[in-house]
Amino acid sequence: MKTRALFTLLASACSCFATAPAVHLYETNLVIPTYLAAPPSPVPRFYEGRTYQGAKATFYPYPVQDVLTDVKTNQSYKALFLENQYLQISVLPELGGRIFSATDKGNGYDFFYRQHVIKPALIGMLGAWISGGVEWNVPHHHRASSFMPVDCITTTNADGSATLWVGEIELRHRMKWLVGLTLYPDRSYLELTCKVFNRTPFSHPMLFWINPAVHANTNYQVLFPPGTEWTTQHSKPEFASWPVARQVYGGTDYTRGVDISWWKNHPSPVSFFAWNYEDDWFGGYDHGRQAGVVHWADHHVVPGKKFFEWGNGTEGEMWTKILTDDDGPYLELMAGAWSDNQPDYSWIQPGETREWKHWWYPIRNLGGVKAATRDAAVNLEVTDRTAKIAVNATKEFKGAKVRLELGSAGVSPAAVGAPPTALNKSVATKPNGEDAVRAHAGPVRSLLFDQTVDLGPAKPFTVTIMLENDVPLDSLRVLLRDSEGKELVAFQPAKPKGAPMPQPVQRPKPPKDYATADELYFTGQRIEQLYSPSFEAAPYYEEILRRDPGDYRANTALGILLGRQWRWTEAEKHLRAALERATANYIRPGEGEALYYLGVVLKAQGKFDAAYDVFQRAMWSPTWQSAGGCELAEIDLQRHDFPGALQHIDLALTAAYKNARARNLKAAILRKLGQPEAAEQLADETLGADPLNVRAASERILAQRQRGAPEWRENVAQLRRLMGRNPQAFLENTIDLGNAGQWSEVIEIMRDQVASAELGSTTIVATEPYLLASALERSGRADEAAQQYAVAARTPPNFCFPSRFEEEPILRRAMEVNARDANAAYLLGCLLYDNQPENAIRVWEESRRRDNSFALVHRNLALAYAQHEKNIAKAIASLEKTVELDPKEPRFFYELDVQYEAGGAPVVQRLEMLMRHHDTVSERDDALTREIGLLTVAGQADRALALLRGRHFRNWEGSSQIHSVYVDACLAHGQHLFAGKKYREALREYEAALEYPANLEVGRARRAPRTAQIQYHIGAAHEGLGDAAQAKAAFEKAVAGRDRSPSESQYYHALALQKLGRADEAKPIFERLVKAGQEQLTKGETADYFAKFGEKQSERVRKAHAHYLTGLGHHGLGQPSEAEARFRQALEQHPAHLGAKMHVTPSRQ
Repeated sequence: MKTRALFTLLASACSCFATAPAVHLYETNLVIPTYLAAPPSPVPRFYEGRTYQGAKATFYPYPVQDVLTDVKTNQSYKALFLENQYLQISVLPELGGRIFSATDKGNGYDFFYRQHVIKPALIGMLGAWISGGVEWNVPHHHRASSFMPVDCITTTNADGSATLWVGEIELRHRMKWLVGLTLYPDRSYLELTCKVFNRTPFSHPMLFWINPAVHANTNYQVLFPPGTEWTTQHSKPEFASWPVARQVYGGTDYTRGVDISWWKNHPSPVSFFAWNYEDDWFGGYDHGRQAGVVHWADHHVVPGKKFFEWGNGTEGEMWTKILTDDDGPYLELMAGAWSDNQPDYSWIQPGETREWKHWWYPIRNLGGVKAATRDAAVNLEVTDRTAKIAVNATKEFKGAKVRLELGSAGVSPAAVGAPPTALNKSVATKPNGEDAVRAHAGPVRSLLFDQTVDLGPAKPFTVTIMLENDVPLDSLRVLLRDSEGKELVAFQPAKPKGAPMPQPVQRPKPPKDYATADELYFTGQRIEQLYSPSFEAAPYYEEILRRDPGDYRANTALGILLGRQWRWTEAEKHLRAALERATANYIRPGEGEALYYLGVVLKAQGKFDAAYDVFQRAMWSPTWQSAGGCELAEIDLQRHDFPGALQHIDLALTAAYKNARARNLKAAILRKLGQPEAAEQLADETLGADPLNVRAASERILAQRQRGAPEWRENVAQLRRLMGRNPQAFLENTIDLGNAGQWSEVIEIMRDQVASAELGSTTIVATEPYLLASALERSGRADEAAQQYAVAARTPPNFCFPSRFEEEPILRRAMEVNARDANAAYLLGCLLYDNQPENAIRVWEESRRRDNSFALVHRNLALAYAQHEKNIAKAIASLEKTVELDPKEPRFFYELDVQYEAGGAPVVQRLEMLMRHHDTVSERDDALTREIGLLTVAGQADRALALLRGRHFRNWEGSSQIHSVYVDACLAHGQHLFAGKKYREALREYEAALEYPANLEVGRARRAPRTAQIQYHIGAAHEGLGDAAQAKAAFEKAVAGRDRSPSESQYYHALALQKLGRADEAKPIFERLVKAGQEQLTKGETADYFAKFGEKQSERVRKAHAHYLTGLGHHGLGQPSEAEARFRQALEQHPAHLGAKMHVTPSRQ
């Protein structure tokens, strides 16, 4: 039975929309074959320097789900459907709220990729990720919760349309995102309403890329607007001409001239971002199915147009197998809002609401697209004096006019209102029944074709027009108008502008190398804005202050940066320094940024009086009136000054009426002023803009109960369903209430949550009891608070990753109240570590002092000792204690071996530890990979190969480490056989190193980095067998690669050159290796600013590699003593360096 035969409906669909039956909205269960992922890990994962999609890979405060299985089972998913006469759309809220399917009902075409299996791979920010449908990527790409449940709700609208809303509060930045999917009764487009709410007091960089996948094959073509002349890579380091590339791009040689708009023309994974900021549309088209999809949005807000594919080579084939069973390859057509690249972010200000729309619709029988609007798409193909027009509309247009005109200097007479005055045509019938019209220019040379037609989504129109020789082809203009003369879509070919290649982005220079404060400031802003994993912004601001300690912009930027890290006193110092410069000679600053953020940091420290004054001054600047008004209103509420709070919140709403935080605060203020009806009305309006706003739903319930309305109980049940089992939405709601001093409401809601948890209808995380204890204490209920602190101390902290700055004083107070509470100290350390590692270490050490038996405390301290204090010995001691306390967690063994490696531990010690716990280590690919690598170094390559060949390994996108470990084992085993003169057996092992076993999930790269090394050994084996011809052929393959970067592979490239009698070519390579190794030792690590993926190496491993490269160069130059010294230095740094070991000591098994 095929997979898709198992895809069944469990429950019958029940219509939720009665008044406008043209749009059906219903919920059901789908049973989908699913490859299970292991449950998320309870081990918190802090920032370790990893690069993901070109930005910082920050896991925390999310749990990581990076262990996948081969267990395939039928699993039921909640599915929400939208359906009208043209389209059927399904959404899976439990899998990130992604669109799961989108079908054109007229021809059965899935205009987004339709999966028939859930098959996760390690592509997401947190690990597990699935392909297909449409993914919402905000505020990063790919978003952290792409494989997690999101909130959802449905609404029906007065115009007969229906909307399905999905969204959540993103935990890393605490911003809210929302997508509303709307179908209309008479339209074939899917309208997406996207919203982002910055609920926080800080500005944040954000992007929002909608990521649809489409079915790809040799007939699939990407459609960028005809005005597109260039495309660019991630981070914009290089460009390719469009549609025909003539450059080396992404490592692929397109210099012969390749039409890169076709899926079939890409052998390797590749991304192209259109360098086009003038057009509103793009799309894709399957010429075999004669169907495709168009995206339309305002290019001023949605400038991003991108496609990505895995390629049709072996890498692409491998990823297709990884991500699906039977559904084939796909291509991603991404649309970016507030961003034109990845990583590329724009700043969203405190309290700001961003709202915009996208439209996606299927097309058919067009042969491509040259122009598109929300109403229609048009194609005009002109070949051999023949013009073919094809039009497809998104609704029924009766009596529409399709016209072909002659423009003038790029603008047709009809476009400026000139009446068409001449038409000469004759009509013939083509064999297929399509009209063929012969047209030539009349005396006025204006109108060539004009026909009235009935158009619709299921009724595309096509016509072929044969043009006489007197028709100037570059002046043709096709135009579609509705029956009332409104232009629906138009296109006129334009000559390419011949724009030069844009300037590629340059990596930042060291701060000292910039001449001006402007350059330093904007470089720092760029690093902040793009979440650079390779550079920090602070040194650029500090360099400005070194030159001018009072610089306003640098002090302000550094103060805000420190504020985001909750370093309140340091932030206050810099913001006051900024204001000292700005207010010199009693001048008020022209804008209030430094004043506003000084208020934020003062308020966070509990200095409410000082903050109140500063916020008032900040609000002289309209820019900060909304955000400042919210802060003042919260202080007013804490002081029970409700009239003052109302005055300030009204000012905030005057400046930004959509500010959701301000609207919710006003509802609370109205309640406190005894106006529950007005509060309820405002909450209802807020829910109209954001149906998933938990705080607004809470305010509505509180207002209804205050006025005695019976429906409040029903709304409580609805709110519980909305939040589901998501404690994070609950925590954000209660902390918002606490910020406004509404402690009695916090107590009531918290106790209701605890009661629900006891009934099993929700879950509790460890910080919730602390929040309840704090609320009781602030309300003067000391005895109850003491009891609750004791309960909190006994609550297991598993899967609790606190992340809100408001939780810091709560946890510190808990540590004061209960000197035996180790949990509060542990949780506080987790909260602080990514921003304040030195303070995290202090509280973790206090947690360890209070309870020495908690493994995670020792583990967290180990990471902090290694990363922050650079004390590897302390890190190892802590991790050894960790595995003693919990020998069943495989991640701990991986991390311990990483620290052993960083400390230069002997191979025997490392391998003994891993092998002693082999069964546990085998539960994670990353841990087992380290054991396998050590087996090879220890001379047990045969055992390493047995482990490699007997397991299904998973790799993170961008990593092929496991294949390199496999090559090492093959070559090491081969060299052992070679040393025993078993050349034929050695040859088999060397040739095996060329393979890409399917169980390793690494596709054969077109530019395999170790080909030269492998082919050199193959050639040597053939020499041993006396086969000179085969040896020469192998050596020639070894020198065929184009890579010239200094590496181990280049060493073998040069050795092969010597074998071929080209020693003069080999010598410069050896010299470059010596130079490169020495430079790496003297200059240190050089950050790769444009890296899309990657992890940092330890300093010992980095230095060992540098010594090894230098040794290889000396060895090739015939300097054996210098080479031997370098190899031994490499082994002193990194005893498990396989290459150095092989050169120093003959292979022994």
